Amino acid sequence: MGLQEIKDRIRAEEERTGRPAGATELIAVSKVQPLERVVAVLEEGHRVFGENRVQEAVGKWPGLRDRFDGVQLHMIGPLQTNKARQAMELFDAIHSLDRPKLASTLARLSQERGRCPDLFVQVNTGEESQKAGVLPDQADGFIAECRALDLPLRGLMCIPPAQEEPALHFALLAKIAARNGLDGLSMGMSGDFERAIAQGATHVRVGSAIFGDRDAG
Repeated sequence: MGLQEIKDRIRAEEERTGRPAGATELIAVSKVQPLERVVAVLEEGHRVFGENRVQEAVGKWPGLRDRFDGVQLHMIGPLQTNKARQAMELFDAIHSLDRPKLASTLARLSQERGRCPDLFVQVNTGEESQKAGVLPDQADGFIAECRALDLPLRGLMCIPPAQEEPALHFALLAKIAARNGLDGLSMGMSGDFERAIAQGATHVRVGSAIFGDRDAG
């Protein structure tokens, strides 16, 4: 499909739903993509990328940032507490804040460093046992805990169950965000980003539709 077509579809959906042009940030999910594909997208001028694993990002992005100015990196996969320091050094935003221990670790590191990436609380909207994220009925309390730690919450993130209508989950996430005064909504991937935009997504995470199928899981 390619980068430009995805951008065109995002702008068209923003226009269709009456949202301002540019209201939705496109995160190009570059995890496990061959380096040449990532470089090609960088050469097209795109600068916002998402990675799932700290170690992969550490091996890839310092060199690419030396070659290309203005890169923003978003951590979109589960974050182990013992990788939090590396993540804070490398990423501009972390979309997978999902438990008190990680929140307290990020707060301590933020105080040490004097700065912190933008943070999104991951909500397990489908209440799936195998998936990370706080449960919807626990989200308000966890958001309050994070704010008490002076963490810079930007918004919420979700990954809907594969076999359910994603728009219902996007609407639930938007409702939780609104009642907590959060305006960031990280939701929508290659197959459903237009439905996410219609529900107010501020960040969509698109990989295969830009890069092609990944080489590994």
